[in-house]
Amino acid sequence: MTVLSVNVNKIAVLRNSRGGREPDVVRAASTCINAGAGGITVHPRPDRRHIVADDVLALAALCRGKVEFNIEGNGFAPARDGYPGLLALVRDVAPTQCTLVPDADGQLTSDHGFDLRADGSRLRPLIADLKDCGVRVSLFMDATADDIARAAELGADRVELYTGPYAAAFASGDPARTLAQCVAAAEKASRAGLAVNAGHDLNQRNLPDFAAAISNLAEVSIGHALIDESLYAGLAPTVHAYLEILRA
Repeated sequence: MTVLSVNVNKIAVLRNSRGGREPDVVRAASTCINAGAGGITVHPRPDRRHIVADDVLALAALCRGKVEFNIEGNGFAPARDGYPGLLALVRDVAPTQCTLVPDADGQLTSDHGFDLRADGSRLRPLIADLKDCGVRVSLFMDATADDIARAAELGADRVELYTGPYAAAFASGDPARTLAQCVAAAEKASRAGLAVNAGHDLNQRNLPDFAAAISNLAEVSIGHALIDESLYAGLAPTVHAYLEILRA
């Protein structure tokens, strides 16, 4: 079954807006794990707007031996006060997976994938360094990218399809073209020996069609929508609802 990895960044956003330790990111992640989630995802950013380095250490300890732990981020963002850099965090905690994304420092959220013709030469040594840590590496990619197969040549194990355009098209009532693009991208990745992850704006309404269409979907990373929905239904029941979709 496709792994559900819950992104807990939004829990940290809420905590940081008030200061202190509540809501507790580790407690929220533990609730998701106990409800059946197969992974926890974090995206620590240099501006420390949500997940911070201490959270990464605590969540790594929670996940170890239980579920997958996925750290997302820009591997080229320099270290600074309170942020040791993505590679340093990976070396410290040895997550299951590191998902590289081409985000600028102040970017609100991920909104595009890598252009491997432009970024490939920089990514290759970074991917090698991450693999030396014993970490699975995934690259965030647009479904329309014509160079997805090159991710394998650079040493990556997986690609994560950016599903924002699919979610937007689904919301407008006409997702057929963007869903077909995602299916084609997943097939290209599979032929290149890459496993396929997906994430961004997936929710309980648009996930069923997406998961049904992509037979080789290894993992979905869902944060914003899941936390939003859990405000009304509760965190554990919302995780259960997503797992039922993926089982179907």
